[in-house]
Amino acid sequence: MSSERLARARRVLDIEAAALSALRDRLGASFDRAIDVLLGCRGRVIVTGVGKSGIVCHKIAATLASTGTPAFFLHAGEGSHGDLGTLVRGDVLLAVSNSGENVEVLSLLPVAGRLDIRLIALCGNPESTLARSADVVLDVSVAEEACPLGLAPTASTTVAMALGDALAIALLEERGFSTEDFALIHPAGALGRRLLRVEDLMHRGDALPLVGERAPLKDTLVEMTSKRLGVTGVVNAAGELVGIVTDGDLRRGFEHAVDMRALTARDLMTTSPKTIAADALAFEAVSIMERLSITSLFILADPSRRPVGVIHLHDLLRAGVV
Repeated sequence: MSSERLARARRVLDIEAAALSALRDRLGASFDRAIDVLLGCRGRVIVTGVGKSGIVCHKIAATLASTGTPAFFLHAGEGSHGDLGTLVRGDVLLAVSNSGENVEVLSLLPVAGRLDIRLIALCGNPESTLARSADVVLDVSVAEEACPLGLAPTASTTVAMALGDALAIALLEERGFSTEDFALIHPAGALGRRLLRVEDLMHRGDALPLVGERAPLKDTLVEMTSKRLGVTGVVNAAGELVGIVTDGDLRRGFEHAVDMRALTARDLMTTSPKTIAADALAFEAVSIMERLSITSLFILADPSRRPVGVIHLHDLLRAGVV
């Protein structure tokens, strides 16, 4: 790539970075008021705009919805052709327009007013019609666009999208939106797989490989083979997990045994086996296995040390967590 091309690219990034920095510096009471309005919304947040701002609105609405704030996008142009029927009392209208004079966006305001729908404007012109009509105005003005012609929305759309993210994350934190909440509304795809719980994937009941401390070698091998996990837990007389026998433990035991027929699970086991909570996220199990270079974790009943499940790396691979 030529030095001129790199210089152009860096200029774009410098302009947009400066616009974001200026936005950060001027955030204040109006942002607080916008969060209060959104927290008080008893309906949905309707995010509206057209053109490049409309594309930004799609992203803002999607981010709000995925982080616990019911929201959807309304194309301002379609709104005046029947889609205004989606607006109901209790909604909040979040309108994005750099000029604040977009005719399609302004055409929505009378209906919003009749329904007592509160209006938050992300606007680059605080003196515009949209800004004067809004309950809260968030200034998304920029000193310049990155486009050398000053025509294509670039820095202005970056700033509007970033402010939408700031609103969504502030609302997430205010509501105490948790990992559990996130998992509930992201059941599919890569995010959903990463948010699976250990208890969703673990082997339990008859599928749980367990032997007593005094179990002979033959019984230990049968348990490991029949449960097809290459591992078995070892429990004491009280049913508490005291060890684990893996394929590696078997090999090491055979190497040092004088009489293999006399070996018991206690002779073969690794003590202090690694465990994980049933409600831990599956990707946490992956992290532990990678860090310790192991392939399985047992799950204990709280607060006892009685095993209730085991999860293997293969289970995580099949579920797409890895």
